[in-house]
Amino acid sequence: LTQEQLAQKVGKKQSTIANKLRLLQLPMTVQEAVRRRDITERHARALLKLDTTAKQNNMLREIMDKGLNVEQTEQKIKKGIAFAILAAVLYAINAPFSKILLEFMPPTLMAGFLYVGAGIGMIFIALMRKIKKYEAKELKLTKSELPYTIAMIVLDIAAPICLLFGLNSTTAANASLLNNFEIVATAIIALIVFKEKISTRLWFGIFFVTLSCGILSFEDISSLRFSYGSLFVLLATICWGFENNCTRKISSKDPLQIVLLKGIFSGIGSLIIGLFIGERIEALWSTVAVLCVGFVAYGLSIYFYVYAQRLLGAARTSAYYAVAPFIAAILSLIIFREIPDVTYFVALVLMIVGAWLSSQDKPLIRKVKNE
Repeated sequence: LTQEQLAQKVGKKQSTIANKLRLLQLPMTVQEAVRRRDITERHARALLKLDTTAKQNNMLREIMDKGLNVEQTEQKIKKGIAFAILAAVLYAINAPFSKILLEFMPPTLMAGFLYVGAGIGMIFIALMRKIKKYEAKELKLTKSELPYTIAMIVLDIAAPICLLFGLNSTTAANASLLNNFEIVATAIIALIVFKEKISTRLWFGIFFVTLSCGILSFEDISSLRFSYGSLFVLLATICWGFENNCTRKISSKDPLQIVLLKGIFSGIGSLIIGLFIGERIEALWSTVAVLCVGFVAYGLSIYFYVYAQRLLGAARTSAYYAVAPFIAAILSLIIFREIPDVTYFVALVLMIVGAWLSSQDKPLIRKVKNE
């Protein structure tokens, strides 16, 4: 029996039947709330944009506790999208400016100072909170989140080091686009390890992003020779894919505390490694410059990213965050006046298609049959 046939039998529009069936995808707690008329069907449909049962139940409690109407509920979810895009815009300055600063500071020390800059920035924000007597009702991290916190810090040491070593051997524009592989890494890890849902549309997005990254990773396609710089960038995105999922597990806690921990411990860890392997600061002014880039591209960006994850989940937040590499690529082309070859533009088109598919909630093909 198709949806159209069912609609004719009960005297309803096919779209009405389709909307009713979509509600069956929600957890029983939400379905029961609709049946009891604690929330409306429009409230429930808004919750479909959240990709985990936990987030749907959390939003349900907030709707009922605060008496949110449908518009307020949708705005709350849209705010998560806005935070993810803002995080992406702030992070976009990382690749081009880090490429410039690598001429004055070795990569491992730079990775450390980038995160230290994020930590110092968050300390100032914490002080402003106290001065203005702003009491944020934020939950603090507990011992139960310690494994995820430690993993997050370790991965945040490894990822930027890999990225900066990659930037030493490839163009900033190339590295910027390759950063989109973080979508693939985050989504696959979210599926396998944390059991998040991946839609058919997102699978197609993953395919196009992976294909684009494959093209960008070849130094010479005719001889099938890989660029080691590109491989380091891809390794960084895999580290961040794991890190995104670890951060997701603690995203309900105070973002300020999370970024402070990242900044202090990941930063100090990278600095110790850098000094141990013999790296030294060549220009003192570069330290200040790197700290400033770290505050914006890591501190503020992570701060808003964590807020976005609360509402959207790791896979969906990463998908909206995908605009960052495109902004970074444009900045890189302008700053360095690099003229990429034709394969870059082929990869760019594939990457745009993949990012667009990944960032949309609508199904690729509208289902007619009731499965």
